[in-house]
Amino acid sequence: MKIKKKIKPDKNQSEKRELHSQNGQDEEHVEDERHHYGSGEISAKPGWLLHWNLTVSVFILAVLLVLEYAFDVKLDNLFLLIVNAIAYLLAGWSILEMAFRKAKRGDIFNEFVLMSVATLGAFYIGEYTEGVAVMVFYSMGEWFQNSALSKAKASIKALLDIRPDEVTVVRNGITQSINPSEVRLGEEITIKPGEKVALDGELLSKNSSFDTAALTGESKPDTRYKGEQIFAGMINLNTVAEVKVTALFKDSKLSKILEMVQDATARKSQTQLFISRFAKVYTPIVFFLALAVVSAPYFFVEDYIFNEWLYRGLVFLVISCPCALVVSIPLGYFGGIGLASRNGILFKGGNFLDVMTKVNAIVMDKTGTLTKGVFNVQQVVVCDFEETELIRLAAVLEKNSTHPIGEAVVNYAGNSIGNIMATNVEEIAGHGLKGRIENKEVLAGNLKLLKKFNISHPPEIEKIVYTIVVVAVNSKYAGYITIADEIKEDAVQAIKEMHSLDIKTVMLSGDKQTVVDEVAKQVGINAAYGDLLPEAKVEKVQELKNQGFHIAFVGDGVNDAPVLAFADAGIAMGGLGSDATIETADVVIQNDQPLKLISAIKIGKITRRTVWQNIILAMVVKIIVLTLGAGGIATLWEAVIADVGVALLAILNAVRIQRMTF
Repeated sequence: MKIKKKIKPDKNQSEKRELHSQNGQDEEHVEDERHHYGSGEISAKPGWLLHWNLTVSVFILAVLLVLEYAFDVKLDNLFLLIVNAIAYLLAGWSILEMAFRKAKRGDIFNEFVLMSVATLGAFYIGEYTEGVAVMVFYSMGEWFQNSALSKAKASIKALLDIRPDEVTVVRNGITQSINPSEVRLGEEITIKPGEKVALDGELLSKNSSFDTAALTGESKPDTRYKGEQIFAGMINLNTVAEVKVTALFKDSKLSKILEMVQDATARKSQTQLFISRFAKVYTPIVFFLALAVVSAPYFFVEDYIFNEWLYRGLVFLVISCPCALVVSIPLGYFGGIGLASRNGILFKGGNFLDVMTKVNAIVMDKTGTLTKGVFNVQQVVVCDFEETELIRLAAVLEKNSTHPIGEAVVNYAGNSIGNIMATNVEEIAGHGLKGRIENKEVLAGNLKLLKKFNISHPPEIEKIVYTIVVVAVNSKYAGYITIADEIKEDAVQAIKEMHSLDIKTVMLSGDKQTVVDEVAKQVGINAAYGDLLPEAKVEKVQELKNQGFHIAFVGDGVNDAPVLAFADAGIAMGGLGSDATIETADVVIQNDQPLKLISAIKIGKITRRTVWQNIILAMVVKIIVLTLGAGGIATLWEAVIADVGVALLAILNAVRIQRMTF
């Protein structure tokens, strides 16, 4: 996703640089991976050929094992060598090729070289069948692992990639079907019942119901009325809907969501980065330990037999392969991102799944986060001024604001605004608006705006609990408009569940303290601070950080972008949220429900638990079999079964996340 304001370079830019360096794959290494079918990248061989190779190898191996163990047939050694060599090359040619390409560049401490050395060593000591078995099972494990990885990536993309290929547009009174990317701003498109909306726009029809599950994770139909926003990805449920296009195909909300999800799969968590670094150290260590297993006994064992100790070293190499860790861990994070997406929560990287598990303080904005942000004018009080004139001037000025309070004033004024425009409009962050209307200087905003311009006002209005928009004309107080908002239905339940998880809750708002206190009392929040400018919100978050809290900040307005960037996890309410807020955030809640914050935390914990289960399982089994192999108890058969078996168990455990219902 293209970030318009690079507010947090450490989280985005430096992390991407670290990602590339930790992957250990420059362009040449990426090209290497494309020659190996197990890499999950573009294969150099067609899929059917790879399946055929493995199938033939398995068939040859099975026949030889049946002849040797079931019928006790003694075959000629040269014949066994030739047949096993054919099966070995069919199963492992791509692995041998990768090992050679990497070794040629000096990269000898990797799983491809380990498997190649181990299996060729088995042939050297005459254990042909075991050498083939190791390569066959390893190749099958690689195939299963990367098949699961590819499907995980594909499922995440397919989950939201529901953009239709055609859209019906009305041009010059003629209806025609064209590609959505060819539709221009302001054109009218028609969506029939059952069709997916291809572009963001404004509903021109009287009303229509839409399925918004792809965007919000909610299956409940959403009825929109004339003038309301319609987003790409929605499905029209009943009547034909006419929509005026307000965003190009590439700028639609769904397109941006897809970019976010695709970027998320490329961004590593700290656990993944640790495992990548661990594998780079771990692999050479076990390689030299295997050499020690082969050579050290020569100096201490009287009846030292080279082939016997070489066999033990080969077992050590096979079981030491780190592929179970390297593949299953990112698969776990992909599963977590996919599960969150299905529930209307977009994580912009696996690292933010980790961050959510550590959060012990959630700081929230008020309007649009805990309240609906749907304001209505309740009362108009004037002071030596005409009520209709005050409403008209305030509405003309507020037309330049996207804040829900401003929209409430404009809606209340209705047609009285006419075609009048405000000039020299200035938005003063955290205060309100200033502009000229019909040669009058008009101010509309909160009480801080009047104080900033030293405009006197009746002291009693500071005691009003509800949100008010004060208006001043030509530096003289003219009156105020009372605005009321509603608390979201699930806000109280969300706060209760946060407290049950021992999470501190704090509300920060630019609204006046009396309003903030009232909302905090209704939802049961721990602490609430009002009358805050954007920089003051950052200061409050810094205070909490200094107290040792790991903080998630939730907001939806442009003014929330700085504090979103500053928090450990920035969470945007994506339905009402501004583009700047959504771009700055690390996590996006698509349906604006506070209760989804609990889901985000739980999904993060499920993902982290699964990842660490895989790490512990792999390490415990490897340590046990490594010890048995060095002691001469475990064979190559047991080593490869343990290695591939652990990898497959780890993969199944990771894939389980994608199938969860939440």
